[in-house]
Amino acid sequence: MGTPSYGAIMISNSLRELDRAHLIHPVSSFRGHESRGARILTSATGMFVRDSENHELIDAFSGLWCVNAGYGQQSVIDAATRQLETLPYATGYFGFSNEPAIRLAAQLSDLAPEGLDHVFFTLGGSDAVDSALRYITYYYNATGRPTKKQCIALKLGYHGSSSNGAGLTALPSFHRNFDVPRSWQHHIESPYPYRNDCNDATLIARSVAELRAKVEALGQENVAAFFCEPVQGSGGVIVPPRGWLKAMRAACDELDILMVVDEVITGFGRTGPMFACETEGISPDLMTMAKGLTSGYAPMGAVMLSRKVYDGIADGSDSSLAIGHGLTYSAHPVSAAVGLEVLRLYTEGGILAHAQSITPAFHTAIDGLETHPLVGQVRHAGLLAGIELVADKTSKAKFAPSLRIGERLFDIAYENGLIVRAFPDGVIGLAPALIMSEDEAKLIAERINVSLDQLLREPDIRAACRS
Repeated sequence: MGTPSYGAIMISNSLRELDRAHLIHPVSSFRGHESRGARILTSATGMFVRDSENHELIDAFSGLWCVNAGYGQQSVIDAATRQLETLPYATGYFGFSNEPAIRLAAQLSDLAPEGLDHVFFTLGGSDAVDSALRYITYYYNATGRPTKKQCIALKLGYHGSSSNGAGLTALPSFHRNFDVPRSWQHHIESPYPYRNDCNDATLIARSVAELRAKVEALGQENVAAFFCEPVQGSGGVIVPPRGWLKAMRAACDELDILMVVDEVITGFGRTGPMFACETEGISPDLMTMAKGLTSGYAPMGAVMLSRKVYDGIADGSDSSLAIGHGLTYSAHPVSAAVGLEVLRLYTEGGILAHAQSITPAFHTAIDGLETHPLVGQVRHAGLLAGIELVADKTSKAKFAPSLRIGERLFDIAYENGLIVRAFPDGVIGLAPALIMSEDEAKLIAERINVSLDQLLREPDIRAACRS
């Protein structure tokens, strides 16, 4: 690790002041961020990033669950450059289209679960969820069922931070002072094995029963859809029991409500297959995606519609009238070109196959952390993992919020050359790039262990720990 020059330090400090003065950061305390200042990242390659202090870190979170193909893939950069030189923008309005978007839509239709063969492109996951909501509303109106407007999601679920999606999200910071959830948004319990003292079959049955009960309470004629993630990401990397997703699909069919699976985090090899739905062989009515679609190299998301939903909208509409939903940057040719090359790397380039082969080594490396005094559980699905910290292994008691355990752990890990997601309640989120090597998997586990040891040595944490 090199030492930054005096000039580099001055530039870095100047940038921090400009950041404090002008840049609003996502999901942050405005005054808190002004006080702390930004960590400015300057370069990246493979699994590693470097900051303005010339500090190199292994990124065990792929930016924000998204840089699945790793940093610095030259073929992706070349694809974006070629498209910028050829056709940097094309609108999808007025019947216009462009080749990269057409080919990307076709490839996604080939790769997605059976029946999902129509794609609307967005800029990311949040507007993919909002687009799904708009199409669902239109679908029921067009098919003569205008009362079906109520939507059900999971506690601890995350479906973006848009004006409507944030209400389907069930995390306090996305609700506080934003006047959500809305009256038509409802939640049932999370299928959270670690926090439910029952076997898998019982937990699955509980979820199905809760969905049925909620639909009955709202009136089946009023319920439009059930939203879920195959693995709950921002709620703490909660991995439902095997069979849960399939049981919820069957329940949605029985109850005559649409199933929307949010694959924004879990898609594109993150949990093993191209989409997590494949693990249980289910096909939802709508599916949202983003992040790994372009490996974070360019903004893009999508919502895919089943034939049933697409045909319901198309056949229930006057063909002389436009269906009024659109985005200026929908099907952006540069993002689509990036997406095409990223998909090629996943498939022909062997990245998905490599991720599947490295997964056992990753699991072995992090499973060993479960013996640490601060760790209650290590859980994972492919290259997506959560490490839940507890004050007491027996009772599973969490640390008091006043201890700011997540924030403190993030800071310690950063100093140890590691980026993780450290949730406020003490869950460590991991989502390393799919190109990770076995040595890098071991390095991540080693740096987490060192960071946990340092955290445990702090007197107030040691005093609170009853394990």
